[in-house]
Amino acid sequence: MCYGYDGIAALRRSVLDRRGLLRGSVAAMAGVGLATAGVGATAAAAKPGHGHGPGHAGRRRVPPGLISIQLWTVRDALNGEPGYDATLRHLARIGYPKVELALGYFGRNAAQLRRFLDSICIKATSSHDGISETPAALQEKIRNAVTLGQKFMVVPYLYSENADDWKRWAEQMNVEAAAAARAGLRYGYHNHAHEFTIDLGGGRTPWDILTEELDPRLVHLEIDIYWAVTGGIESGDGVTDPEGFTLDVIRSAPQRVLQYHVKDRHAADGDMADLGTGMIDFARIFRKHSVLEYIVENDTPDVTPQRTAEVGYRYLRNLRY
Repeated sequence: MCYGYDGIAALRRSVLDRRGLLRGSVAAMAGVGLATAGVGATAAAAKPGHGHGPGHAGRRRVPPGLISIQLWTVRDALNGEPGYDATLRHLARIGYPKVELALGYFGRNAAQLRRFLDSICIKATSSHDGISETPAALQEKIRNAVTLGQKFMVVPYLYSENADDWKRWAEQMNVEAAAAARAGLRYGYHNHAHEFTIDLGGGRTPWDILTEELDPRLVHLEIDIYWAVTGGIESGDGVTDPEGFTLDVIRSAPQRVLQYHVKDRHAADGDMADLGTGMIDFARIFRKHSVLEYIVENDTPDVTPQRTAEVGYRYLRNLRY
């Protein structure tokens, strides 16, 4: 799974002192409005096709400045050989202009990490961070994100089979999002498959609760396309048309979808695949909804993390839709 944390432990840790956080957590600053020209716009019609390679007949391409990578993809290289600095330099050489942070700062504080990233011409524009344990932890998380020059911070993973947990988490995320907005940050939630497959009673799913309870003025969605496709297949609602299910998820949510995790799926066994080697028709999805960041990810790289990063960047640069 994508970088995250155990859901039961998350529930224990994320019970905030809501009274302390709620004081002053009113509407977001007007300067952090989510209206962004072109985001979510339906693209010009393109000829039909699977869209897995540069030969697709579409007219548009993903702007190179919007391509990123989730560092969970290269975690083995970060933690082992060749190490954090060498791995980030490799990503810069490939052409990545930005990354989505995970796993901490590897011995640096936020200011030191910012200086290093600036030196290799990579921006940390997003991060995966759990719901904060205390108001003080939230303020530190926001300060670090501002120091790093981030635009987004995203809750990467929550799990429960209890509807009240999802309602509590949504309330806490709304509070955190208001605080983030006052600092000029956009606050999002990243899905897995279980948000679409868990029956919380009466046919209601975690996704139903989240999209009802998360304030669309404050919270956006980072749609993980692999997990949305998988959720559609596993729930039965998207077996015949998993991309259509994913597009329905995007269209029906009150929250804006501003980021994608772009991760492919092997048709044979449902495992994650390097981009362009699986069954997901990304071109179809991109034609219908554009975002601010297209974030390469593969939790289980097919060869090496570095190779997965190269294949992912080249795929997004060459894909026409």
